Amino acid sequence: MALIDRRHKLADIILDNPSIITVLNRFDIYLGVGDKTVEQICSGKQLDTDFFIIILNTFANEEYFPEELLKNFDVKLIINYLECTNDYYMHFILPNIENHFNLLLKRSEGKNSNIELLLNFFLEVKTELLNRIKSDTDKLFSNILMLDCNNNTVERYHSPQFKNETADDAMEDKINDLVNMFVIHLTGKYDTNLCLAVLSAIISLKKDLCQNNRIRNRILMPIYHYLSSQQANA
Repeated sequence: MALIDRRHKLADIILDNPSIITVLNRFDIYLGVGDKTVEQICSGKQLDTDFFIIILNTFANEEYFPEELLKNFDVKLIINYLECTNDYYMHFILPNIENHFNLLLKRSEGKNSNIELLLNFFLEVKTELLNRIKSDTDKLFSNILMLDCNNNTVERYHSPQFKNETADDAMEDKINDLVNMFVIHLTGKYDTNLCLAVLSAIISLKKDLCQNNRIRNRILMPIYHYLSSQQANA
């Protein structure tokens, strides 16, 4: 997919990639965008256009991740976006998956079905994700904002102590395992449409989490480690 820029009409971007709607919602942008360009939408919403475009491109293109550019944005922008993403997980996609999962279990027939086992595995993943969100909200985000307030942005991001850290995320692996369990090990009779709805939502969560973990683990966490080391050496 070609990279999005400020001249593109937002409606065309949505039509090319409807899954990007959930990302737009995190910027308080909803359907009914008319024929406005990205730049016009951002101007009307008082959004940082460059940051908005980078986030959309990061979500829409798996191969796109401009670490050097992201480092130069105000950390408050990054944290605010991740907070909105966490709200989406907590209040929309996780409850949506669980509700459809429970309905799928209710409509499944026969003792052969292992849907209950799949549901329990999902609930474990849900608990881990919610615990991480709580930890980020209560500790990580607030600590970074507190440590960042007295630091010079240019010095911070271009210091040799600022290292890119790529973290393997166990949660992504577990969600991938859940998808594999559906595809390979699902047994018994079940509602095909509900099963597809559950699986599609889980795959959507997997993609979203993967894209946003790149921002959290490769941008925000190194910022936190660098600022912590600066405080320790002060």
